[in-house]
Amino acid sequence: MKKLMGAVLVAAAGVLGVTAAQAQGSGGVLAQVKSKGALTCGVGPGLAGFGMPDAQGNWSGLDVDLCRAIASAIFNDPSKVKFIPLSSKDRFTALQSGEVDLLSRNTTWTMSRDTSLGLNFAGVNYYDGQGFMVRKKLGVESAMKLEGASVCTQQGTTTELNLADFFRTNKMKYEVVAFATNDETVKAYESGRCDAFTTDASGLYAERLKLSVPTDHIVLPEIISKEPLGPVVRHGDDLWLDVVKWTYNAMLNAEELGITKANVDEMLKSENPEIKRLVGTEGKFGEAIGLTNDWAYRVIKHVGNYGESFERNVGMGSLLKIARGQNALWTKGGLQYAPPIR
Repeated sequence: MKKLMGAVLVAAAGVLGVTAAQAQGSGGVLAQVKSKGALTCGVGPGLAGFGMPDAQGNWSGLDVDLCRAIASAIFNDPSKVKFIPLSSKDRFTALQSGEVDLLSRNTTWTMSRDTSLGLNFAGVNYYDGQGFMVRKKLGVESAMKLEGASVCTQQGTTTELNLADFFRTNKMKYEVVAFATNDETVKAYESGRCDAFTTDASGLYAERLKLSVPTDHIVLPEIISKEPLGPVVRHGDDLWLDVVKWTYNAMLNAEELGITKANVDEMLKSENPEIKRLVGTEGKFGEAIGLTNDWAYRVIKHVGNYGESFERNVGMGSLLKIARGQNALWTKGGLQYAPPIR
């Protein structure tokens, strides 16, 4: 009986070994992206600072920069990205079906999404939290004064549950007014169909810019949830997960080491071992993830470090003018911390 069981286990191991080898042989998403000659990236349909096209169809934003950084790491060309705008409702289906290679679309990392949808989050590129926006004339300066308010929100997001939790916890009554798309939600709020609009705080600052008179509206100080936003890939392809994860980590490490778009060429001469490993003049870290050893140099050269991306898209150098806050590096009191390249 023991011999029979041993034979079964050996056979099973052989089958698993062949399956794994076949999967590795297929190359997975990275090989497919290289074959296509471009990365297909799922982004938001239009959120200022994170993902939005201009009149000529040129995309920009913090999430867009990550897509361009990955394209730079693979192709040494940030333009080799096809952007697919996705609604909140359709984003996970598009990733699961293979319509997109990567979802980089202000998406909250939650347990259910990470465990039951067949997806992996590759990191947190923006630490956010849900808030409220109201008209100044309402005379409300705190979310704790929203008793009996009607609140506009979008369906199919984490905001509905957070909203219910907040009012239930604080024993306040409210009326939810939900819409299928973000544009519908914002239009309903501006037209007066509700007293308040709720979404991630970053989104509130972005959407306020679209209102006819942005200064007539204020974002209330309370943050009612944790919303760690980050890029998402499908389960089952560790190499592709590594490419996405380490591209983002490279941008963080570059900021911490003081490497920028402007000085990255000079940094190739550095004798600092951490910098040498990052820019590829020492070690073979790129080969470990199926890329060239100068993969991180390419990312920094074309896109810049995390701080540069944050500043131009959502920071003080942008229209949103959001302070770094929790998104500052860990060395400056924030939460952004990347594992070392060694």
